[in-house]
Amino acid sequence: MSYMSQEGYDKLVAELVRLESVERPKASAAIAEARDKGDLSENSEYDAAKEAQAHLEDKINRLKVTIAEAKIVDTSRLSADAVQILSKVEMTNLTTKTKMTYTIVSENEANLREGKISIKTPIAQGLLNKKVGDEVEIQIPRGTIKLRIDKISI
Repeated sequence: MSYMSQEGYDKLVAELVRLESVERPKASAAIAEARDKGDLSENSEYDAAKEAQAHLEDKINRLKVTIAEAKIVDTSRLSADAVQILSKVEMTNLTTKTKMTYTIVSENEANLREGKISIKTPIAQGLLNKKVGDEVEIQIPRGTIKLRIDKISI
């Protein structure tokens, strides 16, 4: 089961529709085109097209499972008292004095460029259930960072 926002769920559904309605027909056409080139036993284009189709079908199936297991979080029931999934957390790195802001989301919605980190990352795990003013030390691959939570919002 994966908790996610309505926006994240809608993106997954749109991606599934695109894969099924655009990419799947393209893969079938590529196979048909390669098949028309003759002997299939030594046709590398045919083999490559079949392999690409298999990867596409695997991706479609994984997406279907993710969508089926998704639980959409009702943001109106969330509280900004403590850090949880879909919390936007403003914090200060106490070592470098730099400020940073992350929104904690499901793995499928994570996008560092948008400031969205997966709930499974060490930083998100270290922040969960903490409150404004709390200082936390979090083990990350490069060592330990010390953060102070300045603000929590939804």
